[in-house]
Amino acid sequence: MTESGTPLLRAGRCLVMGVVNVTPDSFSDGGRWVDTAAAVSHGAALLDDGADMLDVGGESTRPGAGRPSVSDERDRAVPVVNGLATTGVPVSIDTTRSDVAQAALDCGASMVNDVSGGLADPRMLPMVAERAVPVVLMHWRGPSVDMQQRAQYGDVVAEVCDHLAARADAALATGIDSARIVLDPGLGFGKRAEHNWALLHRLDTLVELGFPVLVGASRKSFLGSLLATDDEDRPVNQREDATTAVTALAAAAGAWAVRVHESRASADAVRVAASWGRRS
Repeated sequence: MTESGTPLLRAGRCLVMGVVNVTPDSFSDGGRWVDTAAAVSHGAALLDDGADMLDVGGESTRPGAGRPSVSDERDRAVPVVNGLATTGVPVSIDTTRSDVAQAALDCGASMVNDVSGGLADPRMLPMVAERAVPVVLMHWRGPSVDMQQRAQYGDVVAEVCDHLAARADAALATGIDSARIVLDPGLGFGKRAEHNWALLHRLDTLVELGFPVLVGASRKSFLGSLLATDDEDRPVNQREDATTAVTALAAAAGAWAVRVHESRASADAVRVAASWGRRS
């Protein structure tokens, strides 16, 4: 691996990755940005509000979600990547399919975010190695349609760390440079609320594996259940304050980046955490 490939973005603080869902069925904002022009405009707004990079996805990975065809996923996501790449900020393609990732990289994406950690498509990691771009490897126990049925752990922190260390080893074995590997504990993916809280509480253990760590807690159901009133979870669109609190905690624990649906408050929170860390 040469050093001529795309470097991993660094800023001396936790970064903010803004989510651009180009899907009709995502849990948080499905359908709002399915139009390419609307999605590009939304991405630009996330940047204006302080996002450091953007993550574009054309397949919902909410619990129970079915899968679009490869062509539908590509047709949703790639034009948006192309439109946002002109901003000059890093754009990640959120996909488990190497064909979609390749098309997005050809249109200006500079990173691949694979929620399967390279397990869903055996061609993904070799392609990433060939293109010399950063890759996010997430803890994954299977497809979205039935992943919550797999949420059984003895020691969730140890099991997630072991799994991610193995996925990092697999990436290294294909020729991906260690400096371009990011790990993601996969909050909400095959995990119940208690698993998510345990992972956040012990985020330092994951950071100690030696790779940058991405945390994606934004608006997820474990925040809704925490804030429930009268046995009703807090609605998705009323979880931003809790998301910001997790952002600050993750940043203070050494996360490389947080993945969020709205960027302004999290952009403030990572800077507060950085200043607090310098004075502690």
